[in-house]
Amino acid sequence: MSASGTAATTRRVAVSLGLQTDKPLGEYARLATLAEDLGFDGVSVFSDLLYQPPIAALLEMAAATSRIRLGCACWNPFTLHPYEIAGQFAMADAASRGRAYLGLARGSWLEAVGVEASRPLTSLRDAVGVIRALLDGEGRGYDGSVFRVEPGVRLRYPTERERAPLLIGSWGEQGIALAGELADEVKVGGSANPAIIDVVRARLRPGLERAGRTRDSVGVVLGAVTVVDRDGDAARARARREVAMYLDVVAALDPTVALPDDLLPAIRARLADGDDEGAGRLVPRDVLDLFALAGDPDDLAEHTQRLIDAGVDRIEFGTPHGIDSAEGIRLLGEAVLPQVTRD
Repeated sequence: MSASGTAATTRRVAVSLGLQTDKPLGEYARLATLAEDLGFDGVSVFSDLLYQPPIAALLEMAAATSRIRLGCACWNPFTLHPYEIAGQFAMADAASRGRAYLGLARGSWLEAVGVEASRPLTSLRDAVGVIRALLDGEGRGYDGSVFRVEPGVRLRYPTERERAPLLIGSWGEQGIALAGELADEVKVGGSANPAIIDVVRARLRPGLERAGRTRDSVGVVLGAVTVVDRDGDAARARARREVAMYLDVVAALDPTVALPDDLLPAIRARLADGDDEGAGRLVPRDVLDLFALAGDPDDLAEHTQRLIDAGVDRIEFGTPHGIDSAEGIRLLGEAVLPQVTRD
């Protein structure tokens, strides 16, 4: 019996960690080794605007581990050309001996660096086409309207695999449908809401049908801010500060959620004044639970099990994991994972 009192599921549900790339070199290897030792299935790093490029962290973690899956969730074709993304994936895949996956997404806040993300769906489709054309080594080229590669053009080094396991990060109907057509996984970042899973399944369907694929061809991944501590109130206080900073972006994207009309304006006002603590205090517990996994280990186990029972295929515990990152990861591995039914 699971932590929530439901019967065990027969599906295999993966549980991974998501690390922000804001750490000193050497820390990624330490945390990835810890994650592998604790039984996690993988570690992702992000490629968020103005953080460290993910490739250094991926190479460091690949050298320090032997089992876990590694990847970037997600590279952005508006800030890094698909040719470069293909090469960086190939390096990570070779270094990990075939344990890497490749994530792509449109990204947010690009206007801050003067990047215009025009034609996002076409750009993502073309990025996939260019990357696949380069990795398979056949020199077939790809003639896209945003990105293209000439026939006969090949990478000038061997690759570990000719096809990258592909994740597309998206909340939108068309982006998720594109994942249904092309990807192996779709990730809804910033959500811990069991109700969104059925929405994602429905949005995958048009793409699956276009490509003649089955329902189980694309895994649904949810990832969110995660903070676990023996002191559940302290964990929730930390998570509230983290969630307040992006609630304005993600809350409007979830069609199952209706927030109080005055909540987001009040949060924005405090963030604009530099009062992150005050902004976090405004986030109610029920809202926090939709966009973060936070509390003591029993709280996290129950929340994780609800996501599993709702049909998620992979859960990604996102940064910062705990009041102290390593201690949070340890608690997740030792006190949360044993309580949830993953098979």
